[in-house]
Amino acid sequence: MDYKNLAAVLLEKVGGKENVVNVGHCATRLRFTLKNDADLNTDDFKAIKGVVGCVNNGGQFQIIIGTDVPFVHKEVLALLGEEFNMGEVKEDAKEEKKGVLNTVLDMIAGSMFPIVSALAGGGMVKAILAVLSTAGLFAKSSTTYQMLNLIGDAPFYFLPVILGVSAAKKFKVNQYIGASIGAMLISPTFINLVNVAKADGSALTLFGLPVQLVSYTSSVIPIMLAIWLLSYVEPFVTKITPKPLRTVFVPMIEFLIVAPATFCLLGPVGNWLGVLLGKLIGGIDAVAPWIVPTIVGGFTPLLVMCGMHYGIVPLGVNQLATSGIDTIAGPGMLVSNIAQGGANLAASLKFKDPEKKALASSCAVEAVCGITEPALYGVSLPYRRPLYAAMIGGAVGGFFLGINHVGRFAQVPPSIFALPSYIPADGTLHVMTLAAVACAISFVAAFAVEMVLGIKED
Repeated sequence: MDYKNLAAVLLEKVGGKENVVNVGHCATRLRFTLKNDADLNTDDFKAIKGVVGCVNNGGQFQIIIGTDVPFVHKEVLALLGEEFNMGEVKEDAKEEKKGVLNTVLDMIAGSMFPIVSALAGGGMVKAILAVLSTAGLFAKSSTTYQMLNLIGDAPFYFLPVILGVSAAKKFKVNQYIGASIGAMLISPTFINLVNVAKADGSALTLFGLPVQLVSYTSSVIPIMLAIWLLSYVEPFVTKITPKPLRTVFVPMIEFLIVAPATFCLLGPVGNWLGVLLGKLIGGIDAVAPWIVPTIVGGFTPLLVMCGMHYGIVPLGVNQLATSGIDTIAGPGMLVSNIAQGGANLAASLKFKDPEKKALASSCAVEAVCGITEPALYGVSLPYRRPLYAAMIGGAVGGFFLGINHVGRFAQVPPSIFALPSYIPADGTLHVMTLAAVACAISFVAAFAVEMVLGIKED
């Protein structure tokens, strides 16, 4: 693939660099935020060699490339210029106003997908460590185990800092200020003050305002709210501060406004929302544990179609942080991806055209490995019936996970390689075995449904 040429063609098609407000990428997609996307035709992009599909949703114009997307993104940045490489946006760039829901979803997804690789890396280290520990290769008391555990935990412990950078870039404010605010939330000094106050029953205050005695390590919502506030404070303070004084006084004023507001109001509200969300999911699990994984397992392909599957990742991360287990995002998305593999494998057997057979079989392998866009846009959507089969298979697998209360214990991308993340801290294999059975059920169910439905090649 000629990445440079593809980048040039795509940039021209989206209206040139003058129309680009921002651009990022996830595992398979280029995600453009444009000044004007009303005149763009998605069919024009689908006809470009190297483009799998195209979605205009959630405030973003998303072009599905596949696993080569980081290389295309690099070439797009080179064409856009240095200001985009530095994560900055021109002052005159104005985004078209979106609906409230689209704006919120865009902000959540846009803040989360850049950090997914760090969370995935840490999660995989934890998952592999669980396997090695269960096999008896490392004792938990060994320094090797403790160091590897530290490596795996770091992206989650320092999540407010990492997310502070990512959210600040998405909200178009100073990323280093965002990182600093995140660091304040998990500062050892603040943690010690909270522990001392809890121990002796004293109060913690800032400017006479009460500071809630809560922990923000691994939290998501508090730092998102803090950066949201910063997105209003920074432009206002910059505007009213004389240019010669901005370098010193703007960050100082930002800290003195945003930090107290976060510690005294936004942080506690975010923590409360996280706890409330955890209790809500816990309540649903107690009454009907099959509901959430069944819905996620069945409808993940539609979320992927809309490009908003990253919108549910924070829910799983929040649940991991508050309860140590994710039953919201990970399990349902796992069986959904496996089901895509089963449906595409069956489609490859039903196709008569050799090229379509080869496409479907390769897409099946990629889907099982966690990359579903080629399967979704190359086979499932164009021929419809594999999509229905995948949704049915994912829902069946999600139902099985739900009734058995299966969840993952580390943030790992949903694929067959994620199974070790279903090993709990005590090293038992029961949960992972159930997850593996659910994957088999989803794969077989999707395969069987597609074999029955058949396919219309025309």
